[in-house]
Amino acid sequence: MSAELSILDLFLQASLLVKAVMLVLLGMSVVSWAMIIKRSQVLSEASSKAERFEDRFWSGMDLSQLFQEVQARKDNLSGSEQIFYSGFKEFARLHRSNGKVPEAVMEGTSRAMRVSLSKEVESLETNLPFLATVGSITPYIGLFGTVWGIMHAFIALGAVKQATLAMVAPGIAEALVATAMGLFAAIPAVMAYNRFTAKVGKLENNYINFMEEFSSILHRQAFASPKE
Repeated sequence: MSAELSILDLFLQASLLVKAVMLVLLGMSVVSWAMIIKRSQVLSEASSKAERFEDRFWSGMDLSQLFQEVQARKDNLSGSEQIFYSGFKEFARLHRSNGKVPEAVMEGTSRAMRVSLSKEVESLETNLPFLATVGSITPYIGLFGTVWGIMHAFIALGAVKQATLAMVAPGIAEALVATAMGLFAAIPAVMAYNRFTAKVGKLENNYINFMEEFSSILHRQAFASPKE
């Protein structure tokens, strides 16, 4: 039957503008799926690394020894490890030079850890704005292609004396494909954005809790030091 048209047939029969809309939507969908797969791997790895490091941190080993181990691979740190490295490094530096004023030591240490926390969260949020953009605009891009295609179908229909449904149906069908492609691009992007945002929020809370607990340990060490 002539009604059995494939998506490829509908694409080939569409007007130039509708084809451009479909190609844009296809490109955005492919890019968003690549980002979804990459972000999923990154966030899963970040969660695993944070769990492993905190298990080691709370195992009771000496913090100086842990710092030496972390420092040996300082170029490949992330998450809780990076916060720990920045905080302990700044604490040791300030404690040597300004040990008589523990308040200043703790203020500088907290500032260093907050900077690291901000950078880590920013790194985790990479690509999320793009997914949010894809999820919000692709339905409208697809709708634009549909409106344009239907408009042209009815203009062509008005040019004939005897109009039938068979004459206008293919044009409407190929136009509606643009809307379908817009939804196909938007739905996974929105779902992934919401899922990743929740994961980033959970990791951020985990980093903040670790930072506060680590600050408490350093606070006790700073104020326990003998004052001359």
